[in-house]
Amino acid sequence: MIWNQTKMDVGLRADLIVENKVIIEVKSVEQIAAVHPKQVLTYLKITGLKLGLLINFNEPLIKTGITRIVNNL
Repeated sequence: MIWNQTKMDVGLRADLIVENKVIIEVKSVEQIAAVHPKQVLTYLKITGLKLGLLINFNEPLIKTGITRIVNNL
């Protein structure tokens, strides 16, 4: 990526990418912050993928810790 004649490396540190279709970002935090879904959405935009899952393992039930995030669906 080039901005203002300065070349920048685009750092992407997704936890899992499944079959080039789904990005899975894993967390274990007390509460999901507003920045976490935005992080997954940014990863989706960079890669051009459509679906991401944000999973917080610090929940009593795993199903309550899963957030589905979509990019232009």
